[in-house]
Amino acid sequence: MFRFRDIGIDLGTATILVYVRGKGIVLKEPSVISKDKNTNAILAVGEEARKMLGRTPGNIVAIRPLSDGVISDYESTLTMLKYFIKKATGRRWFGKPRVVICVPSGVTEVEKRAVLEAAAEAGAGKTYIIEEAIAAAIGSGLDISKALGNMVVDVGGGTTDIAVISLGGAVLTESIKIAGNDFDENVIRFMRRKHNILIGERTAEELKIKVGCAYPRPEIVSMDVTGRNMVSGLPKTITVTSEDMLEALAEPVSAIVETVCSALERTPPELSSDICEQGILLTGGGSLLYGMDKAIFERTKIPIYLAEDAISAVALGTGRALESLDIYNRTAVFEHRKQAAR
Repeated sequence: MFRFRDIGIDLGTATILVYVRGKGIVLKEPSVISKDKNTNAILAVGEEARKMLGRTPGNIVAIRPLSDGVISDYESTLTMLKYFIKKATGRRWFGKPRVVICVPSGVTEVEKRAVLEAAAEAGAGKTYIIEEAIAAAIGSGLDISKALGNMVVDVGGGTTDIAVISLGGAVLTESIKIAGNDFDENVIRFMRRKHNILIGERTAEELKIKVGCAYPRPEIVSMDVTGRNMVSGLPKTITVTSEDMLEALAEPVSAIVETVCSALERTPPELSSDICEQGILLTGGGSLLYGMDKAIFERTKIPIYLAEDAISAVALGTGRALESLDIYNRTAVFEHRKQAAR
């Protein structure tokens, strides 16, 4: 029997999650695509393409077509969206699904239009836009409809989105292009600068996850890393400690903390009072960096709590927005399809 379902897409710089109404999150794959430079043929998408990062021959390139939460390579993004929508919905479907897609708070109308046009070409029907921080709040179980101030800090792969939410909408938003990918890049630069070792993206990410920290750990942990010695050109293995990582990640962590403080300074007094009582919700994969909550608390002195499913909160939010579209479409979700088609 043919059936029709709506889908929600967390179009992340590092990872794409797809929510299918009635099923939940059905797909979670890296937003990576690999293609042959000579023929421009697509070779792999998602997890298969991620395995090729840093390991491809000269004629094959593995790229991330999304940069800082927005489309940087339109054709590759379109191919990737088509692949994920087809994979998530299968073939026994009738009609075009309604789609809710997340975007960072600071995107321009041109960037929104690019997302909407790509979704339409990929097979979506009526398409809606929702800001990532609001989706994260909905996905984390916050009742954003109340006249109560809530602050959400969503640390993703390409952007960190901050929103103060009340009565179903964002009273104040802030978005900076510093997040999980910048953590990896800082680790790579630190290893090159301090140890004369060149490492790749995947090694940097592993370091970040296993020994990385935004706040001093109670006990020092370490990890052995092999990279290319920049002097001799030969492989070299060194031990990297959590203290090294604290130094490597200090700059991006400080930038995120300062942006949270800046948003708090611009928050209306009544909502500030609510936030002090309610605390700040931390979501996104980057929020799982050890001590991120402690670093923000030390500066703001406001309780910080991590979402139960921080990585999937945005995708879950798109799904819940889909299920109550008649409610959220009046406040948090915006339809731009007709505007984009003009």
